[in-house]
Amino acid sequence: MSSKSDITIVVGMSGGVDSSVAAALLLEQGYRVIGVTMKTYDFDEVGGNVANETSCCGLGAINDARLVAASLGIPHYVIDFREAFGREVIDNFVSEYYRGRTPNPCVICNREIKWGQLLAKAEALGAQYIATGHYARIRFDAARNRYVVSRGVYEQKDQSYALWAVSQRALAKTMFPLGGLTKPEVRDLARRFGLRTAAKDESYEICFVADNNYERFLKERELHLKKTIGEGSVLMQGEVVGKHRGYPYYTIGQRKGIGAFGKRMYVAGIDSESNTITIGTDADLHHRGLAARQANWVGIKPVEEQRQVQAKVRYKDEATPATLYPNGEGSFRVVFEHPKRAITPGQSVVLYDGDDVLGGGVIDEIFD
Repeated sequence: MSSKSDITIVVGMSGGVDSSVAAALLLEQGYRVIGVTMKTYDFDEVGGNVANETSCCGLGAINDARLVAASLGIPHYVIDFREAFGREVIDNFVSEYYRGRTPNPCVICNREIKWGQLLAKAEALGAQYIATGHYARIRFDAARNRYVVSRGVYEQKDQSYALWAVSQRALAKTMFPLGGLTKPEVRDLARRFGLRTAAKDESYEICFVADNNYERFLKERELHLKKTIGEGSVLMQGEVVGKHRGYPYYTIGQRKGIGAFGKRMYVAGIDSESNTITIGTDADLHHRGLAARQANWVGIKPVEEQRQVQAKVRYKDEATPATLYPNGEGSFRVVFEHPKRAITPGQSVVLYDGDDVLGGGVIDEIFD
């Protein structure tokens, strides 16, 4: 039986405290560790933060990862994934907004880049595993003969929602060293290890929209694609009640930028073909069911019969009771026990059994 010193793990190092501690822990446990930072885009192409490259993939983040690796005495490489990231993540992000949907690029990045491109590079480097700083847990369940992803013990940072699309093959080669830790414990470990990232601030925005201004980003992409989205009509109960700036700049549940109507109103529907948005009250945002596609099953084999689950429709959502109805061919329906607020096409629905991720899919339709 091989010892830990015979096992090589590539750690995806973003330059933040979480991935830095993940690398340090694995090294302390006796594994051979290689740090890899992924270069996924250029700021002069995505805009919004050209003079201050401080988020992941920026020069500052790459330098922090390099210096942490040097302090740990491990090799560090920067690998260029810009072409694949642009094709798989950024292009999908833009095209989904043009369809009137709200995508989740982190899910696509995890599936195609971290557990696709990075895993392939790790194998080329002779590594047996990859590891990240995700707050999630993974185990092999012999009874199910499957690798199962579970919530991290630190509920405030649990990232299992974004991992539903990772394949069984990739999960078999994955470690999550922080899954059993809290964020304060990770900070304490960073200080114990003497890591320069110990007090580094969190980054919450989508990495390639560093200023968190989706409208600015999409308008700049429109120029690149020679595509123009003009003003359209705002509808309420089928009647035109105003104008909007262009349907891609809105998402279900949004309040800001739709005008004043004497009471709280929200975007309740988006029609890309007619360039219209429909607004309504909070009650209009609640629906009983959804249809999803691109299913991937994690904690269970592909579902053939209906079953009870708990389901989340966004990262910060609470998992609530629902019934899962398989449709076959990678699609399914979910009917909630109680109406769910702001179900949004393009986002992910993730199915749980307690802490375990059963699977998930991309929300395609909403129904009552």
